[in-house]
Amino acid sequence: MGSITTRVVVGEFFKGETNPKIIGVGESMTMGMRHGYVVSFPDVLNSVKTAVLIAEKSSGIKIKRAFVSIGGATLRGTVSTGSTIISKADSEVTNLDIHKALEDCENNINLGNKKIIQSFPLSYKLDGKDVLGRLEGMHGNKLEIKAHFITCSKQHFEDLLEVIEEAGVEVIDFIPSPIAGSLIALSKRQKMVGIALVDIGGETTSLAVFENELLISLHTFSIGASDITNDIALGQKIGLEEAESAKLGISSFDFPTKKLNEIVEARLSDIFELIENHLKKIKRNELLPAGVVFIGGGANTIGLLELSKSFLKLTSKTGTTDMFGVTKTKLRHPQYFIALGLLLSIKNQTGYSGGTFSNLFKDIKNTLKGGLKQLMP
Repeated sequence: MGSITTRVVVGEFFKGETNPKIIGVGESMTMGMRHGYVVSFPDVLNSVKTAVLIAEKSSGIKIKRAFVSIGGATLRGTVSTGSTIISKADSEVTNLDIHKALEDCENNINLGNKKIIQSFPLSYKLDGKDVLGRLEGMHGNKLEIKAHFITCSKQHFEDLLEVIEEAGVEVIDFIPSPIAGSLIALSKRQKMVGIALVDIGGETTSLAVFENELLISLHTFSIGASDITNDIALGQKIGLEEAESAKLGISSFDFPTKKLNEIVEARLSDIFELIENHLKKIKRNELLPAGVVFIGGGANTIGLLELSKSFLKLTSKTGTTDMFGVTKTKLRHPQYFIALGLLLSIKNQTGYSGGTFSNLFKDIKNTLKGGLKQLMP
């Protein structure tokens, strides 16, 4: 559910196939949202219902449950650390110890009005020494964990949930938009060596940085492709539809190329300055071997890649997918990558989602027999 467009993709998995077969697509203009916030419940509800209805007609399936992406200006990543004393008498690390340390990580975050959407352990230390590989079964006294928490506004989360449920669809899980998009646009190798995924949406731009196959940073900026379109419309004295075409380099009208490029470059420079400042903050500017990959509706903006290479000093390209083989389809456009990524999310869950570490810890404590067994020497 973007601020400009709501998209629904229906897929079917077949035995032996890696990727699902797309059997239905629904799309509608999003009304009633600003920067990912619900500002008019009835308008957003109508947008969701329309997209779902179109997807149902094209797939021939009644949509009752769905994975839903969550983005918006409040989507953020926060890194926290936590620790625990190993509970077993023989000092063996158990799953219970790991979750206690993760719960401590969560307790060390000042959540306020924020909601945790997904969480990723980043690193482990046992008695002050880094641990690589499997932690369970090792022996020590104190376990320390660093974890990455993806959060958003609690009100934003609750509003989206209410809208979708009111539309008659049960939410299986909320997936952060950059996570969903990365499943389509990025390879494991790129995520291993270091890469930035930039999703230029209508009213927001998100930056997700991956390293060692982990999401190490996530930030969202309140600026997007619509700002470029609006600038072109004002600068060239043309309508929004024509300005959109000019932004993508497909306009049938002739414009002074120099002036058009200046308008686009000015707004893109604002976006790249925000990205560069964040990369500096996490000490990754000019230090991502796999460079930058762009997805979203603004990924095909004229001059984007050239300016990115010049500004960020990193190799830059537009996201592509091999999900459809040689088949020509509009779903290849990077604006569909988040919706497509939701189809793969069920097979690629690497973080903790659908609740907090506290909930996971409660589940473990409720498993009394397993818990007692872990505590025994």
